[in-house]
Amino acid sequence: MGAIPGDIETDTQPPMAIPLRHFLVGLSFLLAGVAVGAVAPLGVVPGVAGLAHVHLLLAGWVCVTIQGAMTQFVPVWSGTTLHSRRLARIQLWTVTAGLVGFAGCLLAEAYALLPAVGGLALAGFWTFAYNVGRTLATARPWDVTERHFAVALGFLVVATGFGALLTAGYTRPVLAGLPVARTGLREAHATLAVFGAVLVTVFGALYQLATMFTQSALHGVDVYLRRVETVGYPVGVVALAAGRLVGAPAVARVGALLVLVGVAAMGVVLARRLLETAVEWTPMLRRYAVAAVAMLGWAVLSLPAWIADPLHPAATFGAPGAAHLLAFGAVGFVVAGTLYHVVPFIVWVHRYSDRLGLEPVPMIDDLYDARLAAVDFAALSVGSATLVTAELLSVAEPLPIVGELTVPPVAVALAGGVAAVGVVAFAVNLGRTVRRHSPASVLPGGDTPMSRSKNDGR
Repeated sequence: MGAIPGDIETDTQPPMAIPLRHFLVGLSFLLAGVAVGAVAPLGVVPGVAGLAHVHLLLAGWVCVTIQGAMTQFVPVWSGTTLHSRRLARIQLWTVTAGLVGFAGCLLAEAYALLPAVGGLALAGFWTFAYNVGRTLATARPWDVTERHFAVALGFLVVATGFGALLTAGYTRPVLAGLPVARTGLREAHATLAVFGAVLVTVFGALYQLATMFTQSALHGVDVYLRRVETVGYPVGVVALAAGRLVGAPAVARVGALLVLVGVAAMGVVLARRLLETAVEWTPMLRRYAVAAVAMLGWAVLSLPAWIADPLHPAATFGAPGAAHLLAFGAVGFVVAGTLYHVVPFIVWVHRYSDRLGLEPVPMIDDLYDARLAAVDFAALSVGSATLVTAELLSVAEPLPIVGELTVPPVAVALAGGVAAVGVVAFAVNLGRTVRRHSPASVLPGGDTPMSRSKNDGR
């Protein structure tokens, strides 16, 4: 249906240009990251293409999208006012300039400039953390989503601080005399960024969105699992990062187990909400279903590897071969599914909410092309599933009875192409939604407050 839930305070949200610009810039990073990843295996991309690919997707698409989503919905969920719209605008362009410069320096092998562009990205991320943190501080008591967001902001600050040290290390020995190796700092940075800043945000949002848009409520084992995840998972991230930072395998192993339990718990909670949904399935819910399966699958696959050696460089993001399952499934499909509601929702409130009851208006899910959404879902599902399978088989021991299995390189290349088609279709669909229904909103001068509907958006 795409209806607006009755407890959303649309009056408190910032001008629509702020989140929409974040989302469109994030989509640009997504396309750039996919392009670099597609051509990197051909050997035509200079420099450190793999590192640029990862940062364009995670720091660029995922984190910039999270910035826009938090800036939009923290005031809405918390019933408060964004601390500073000016800082929200500054954070976007500062992070964007920093990340573009960072990826460009990696590809051009201009390592001497990395500290400067890394510092620019750091300033943008910390501006975001300060702005949303100040906004959250005015909303008490915190619910489970707000607590997750506050913890995620803390992880973001530390992770990006570690990242700045790593970039500074390209030009000067910043770790000289410290009991920390560059490898440990890099592993801790990756742990805090992905499992801390990104996944904690995803989990916090899912507690709100998965119940809201399935019109169901946590009950029974859900409540217990939420308590386990809310307490144990952040502690696990800290322990895993600390163990990797100082090279303490026992500490890292304890943290790894807590992280695995937390991800599995969230996967079960999400799956149960989807199974009990009382509404028609939408692109958002279909993508959440993929994410639930991916979370559970990733936790099962990663358990043996992290018990054996959580410090191994190949196990940074779980079992060797499971990185795509985590990135595509547990993160990518949640972000994509959420955008399929958030972008049309923002446009609908601005463009159509004050016409409700006075003239026929479209529903939120009518604003995007359902056929194109089906195409991108099918392409991303098939492409990512093939890539995950190929990655797992490339590192797995030969299987009994059936012997050694591999996915032919041509199939891997084809799967990457199919996934890229899905990404392009996804970006085009959301871009067309903005262009067709509110094209002026993201142009200069588009920072106007959202219209109030006759029923306050409810």
